[in-house]
Amino acid sequence: MSGLIKNLRVMVRHSNYLRNFSSRPLTVVVNKYKNHEQPHLCSTVYAAPSQMRFYSPEVIRTKPTEDEIKQRVLKVCASYDKVTADKLTLDSHFINDLGLDSLDHVEVIMAMEDEFGFEIPDGDAEKLLKPADIVRYVADREDIYE
Repeated sequence: MSGLIKNLRVMVRHSNYLRNFSSRPLTVVVNKYKNHEQPHLCSTVYAAPSQMRFYSPEVIRTKPTEDEIKQRVLKVCASYDKVTADKLTLDSHFINDLGLDSLDHVEVIMAMEDEFGFEIPDGDAEKLLKPADIVRYVADREDIYE
């Protein structure tokens, strides 16, 4: 039994080495024969280093300009089905000018959350009734005003 434990310790040490190069763990199969009380090591399966991941250095994220935010907000609004592009400006009201209802307004806000990668709380979303309001909110959130 002590030889088997020694072999398992060696394999565990090697598994720590292999874990650095493989996403699959080391598998040890121990079989206990009917006539023997001690377990017997019958096979060892090592994970092959099939994939290696190389991570790029952290990308330095620059702050978007106000013009970039305006373009992205208008693009998201224009891509919404119920908004006509000829009526869309930064000062057009979602409900009064564009004819959206409250559910459409919520869907536009959700599209803005997906576009800019952060969640807009419901209390703030109720106040964002124009694309200009969204631009101002995102610019404040991104801290582009200095």
